[in-house]
Amino acid sequence: MALSHTILATLGDKALSGYDLWKEFAECTTHYWKASQQQVYRELSKLETQAAIAVEVVPQDGRPDKKLYSITPEGKEMLIQWIAEASEPTAIREEVLVKVLAANLVEPEVIIAELKRRQQIHSQNLAACKEMEQEFLARESELSLKEKCKYLTLRRGIRYEAEWVGWCEEAIAFFQEQNSQSSN
Repeated sequence: MALSHTILATLGDKALSGYDLWKEFAECTTHYWKASQQQVYRELSKLETQAAIAVEVVPQDGRPDKKLYSITPEGKEMLIQWIAEASEPTAIREEVLVKVLAANLVEPEVIIAELKRRQQIHSQNLAACKEMEQEFLARESELSLKEKCKYLTLRRGIRYEAEWVGWCEEAIAFFQEQNSQSSN
């Protein structure tokens, strides 16, 4: 998957500024795709060159002109073709798992502290996802198909974050047990 596909899918049927698009990434796709503001703008430029998106310049008083990006028929076709391609699971590249793999080299308190920190991060992410879910559920009967698809990705994000919280609990308990056994 490329960032370009994520941008095209996020644009959907609405025009967004580069900043608004990046905010969508930060708020809605964070559990499956991360991109910096610079990456988003760089990719928007490439997509414009490929005629996958159109740009409308909106003049603003006292501020730089605002650019609104929208998907073109060519961009929709690019996205449709990509959706039809087979996809493979992405390899996990997770730093904390490498730390746990080598945790025998440090005192249990060191890895427990890192696991508690990560658990806190995932708990906060889970709470944010559940808050977004409540917004979807409050409008459930009036959601468009596009919004229901977005909700489905949010449900995966909720499960992802909940699984991390649970795994951190399990790992913390394991290292706490190891610590109590070594002090006996």
